[in-house]
Amino acid sequence: MVYLLKFGAAWVLPPGIFFLAFWYVAWRLYRKKEKRLAAMLAALVFVFYLLCTNLVSERVMGALESAYVPPADPQGDCVIMLGGGAFSDTPDVSGQGTLCSSPANRLLTAVRLQKRLGVPIILSGGQVYSDSGPEAVIAKRILMDLGVPEDKIIVEGKSINTTQNARFSTELMREHGLTKPVLVTSAFHMRRSVLNFAKCGVEVTAYPADYRVNTRHDFHYNKLKPSVEALLDNVVVMQEVLRAFITRYLE
Repeated sequence: MVYLLKFGAAWVLPPGIFFLAFWYVAWRLYRKKEKRLAAMLAALVFVFYLLCTNLVSERVMGALESAYVPPADPQGDCVIMLGGGAFSDTPDVSGQGTLCSSPANRLLTAVRLQKRLGVPIILSGGQVYSDSGPEAVIAKRILMDLGVPEDKIIVEGKSINTTQNARFSTELMREHGLTKPVLVTSAFHMRRSVLNFAKCGVEVTAYPADYRVNTRHDFHYNKLKPSVEALLDNVVVMQEVLRAFITRYLE
C-alpha cells in the first residue's frame, strides 16, 4: 500500500499532473478530429514523461557513471578534488559557508584517500557567482576540522569550470613537483574531467565518487512514476555529453 500511495501521489503533483493535463488535451483534440496534432502532442508528452522516470534515468546515468571504476589500490603523489558548488553564508560547525551535496560527497572520498596515502590534497574550485561560496576555501576549513594538516592542503581557488579546474590544478602540481594525481569527482563528471586533464598533458588515476544511481537496476512499478529528480539526472547526462563534445572538439 505504501508503494501504491507513492505512485499515486506522483500523478497529482508536478510534473505528473501536467502529463495528465496534456494527455487530456491530446484526447480532446483527437475527439475533434485533429488526429495528427493529437498524435504529435501525445507522443511529445510521452517522450518527456519517459525522461521523468527512474526507469530511464537510472540506466542512462548508470551508463555514464560506469565509465570509470574506483581502483582497489590507488597510487599517487597527490589527491585532486574538484569542486561542484558551495553556499557562502549558510551556518556550519566551524564557521559560515557549506559545500553543496555533490562536492560534500566528493570530499568524503577525497579525505579518506588522503589519509590512506598520506599525500597532499589539491582542492580545486573558486567562487562561481557573487552569492555562491569560495569552494576550495570552504573545503579546506572542513578538511582541517576532519584532522587533515594544513600543510597537506593546497588551495586552487580561481577556477569556475572544469576546464579551469584542470588547467590551474596542473599548474599547482608542477609548482609542487607532483606528477601522479588521484582525481576525485562525481562519477557522472569523471569522463569529462579526465579529458580536460589529458588536454593539459596530465594522466590521472580516476577515483569516481558521489554516485547517483545503483549499478544494479531492478524493476519496480514505482520507477514508472514521474519525478523531477529523474528528469534532473537525465538533464545532467545530456549536459555532460554536450560539454564533453565541446571539450574534445571545440576547446
